[in-house]
Amino acid sequence: MANEQHIPIPLFDAIEHLDSSFDKQTHDIKSRLIHGIHVNDVISDYKYACEFLYAYRGSAETYKSYRREVERLLQWAWFLHGKSLKDLRRTDMELFLEFCQSPPKHWIGIKHVPRFIEKNGLREPNLIWRPFVATISKKAHRDGNTPDAKSYLLSQSALQSIFAILSSFYNFLEQEEYAHGNPIAQIRQKSKFLRKFHGKRSIRRLSELQWSYIIETVEKMAEENPLLHERTLFMMNALLAMYLRISELTASKRWIPQMGHFYRDMDGNWWFKTLGKGNKERDISVSNAMLDALKRYRLSLGLTSLPSPGEAAPLIPKSVGKGPIKSARHIRKLVQHCFDMSIDRLKNDGFHEDADTLFAATVHWLRHTGISEDVKIRPREHVRDDAGHSSSAITDQYIDIELRERHASARKKLIKF
Repeated sequence: MANEQHIPIPLFDAIEHLDSSFDKQTHDIKSRLIHGIHVNDVISDYKYACEFLYAYRGSAETYKSYRREVERLLQWAWFLHGKSLKDLRRTDMELFLEFCQSPPKHWIGIKHVPRFIEKNGLREPNLIWRPFVATISKKAHRDGNTPDAKSYLLSQSALQSIFAILSSFYNFLEQEEYAHGNPIAQIRQKSKFLRKFHGKRSIRRLSELQWSYIIETVEKMAEENPLLHERTLFMMNALLAMYLRISELTASKRWIPQMGHFYRDMDGNWWFKTLGKGNKERDISVSNAMLDALKRYRLSLGLTSLPSPGEAAPLIPKSVGKGPIKSARHIRKLVQHCFDMSIDRLKNDGFHEDADTLFAATVHWLRHTGISEDVKIRPREHVRDDAGHSSSAITDQYIDIELRERHASARKKLIKF
């Protein structure tokens, strides 16, 4: 029996609060259940879900992604569908996927908010949180538009994420002998939900003109306010030249980027050690230009031009206070500021098309751009290892010589013969 008017509440707090919130959360969940599902089944579902999510405590971004999909499934299964995880079958999962494509309007938020807030020293559910969020482009936001729940759209990449994460979740439940079968893997007509793509997917990256404007903008910022923006300049260079992900610049419980992670080997070559996706360490070769960027940055901090072995100073320190930057959001905000200023300069110089496409850029475009430029001139295996790709097939996606030749051969095709 579905409760169509059910207002969803968050089920899982941040990883550091997951254990402490268990008893309170199960109490809140039980008070909202509908007929047709046993309380003990719900408690067991929640327990196994917490165990599954806790296994991803080493990666904040992975934990958030897995939490989002597991949380949506439980919200729907318990409060609308009246079933336990172990009772869901293929047909149930198909209904759930259709639900995700068109959730009720009161399940859709218009901004990202914390799931829980501090109130009188206690963690309380945030009542304005919703499992789905309607978004708009950065350009639309800059133009003064606001998101609308009516315009919510689930992208193909989001659907692929649901399939991958929930299939992994049910594999875990099978291994724990809690569920018998993987209902998400049993969906035969995945094409009903997922579109197939033929050919090479385009990589979202910056043009040479856009990057030249961006780096020139940041250099001017560093000259005008070196105390703040020499750090910004170094971050922009590192994100592009070493293909770093934003998580590889921010400090976390599993890794704190340090000056000493730049090191010289026995041949005099410089490398940068980092911890990437899947908790995998890798060494990135440091170019002469990147080494010059490091020297400039360190001298602006009053340090020696190059780090000594084992130097533990944070690579990206806070501008106020001590210690490393831990917030990926803060770095995104700095990068976005650089993009915004570059957009204005591009427009003022008459490059409106480049300015408009730059509106869509994210921090990750810097990594894509660095890889795309390097794979033109370096062996793909070298780029693959520096980027931390699991296979050369991923690196091959950045090689666009064939696409250029294909378009060149089509450019002068005639319509009138």
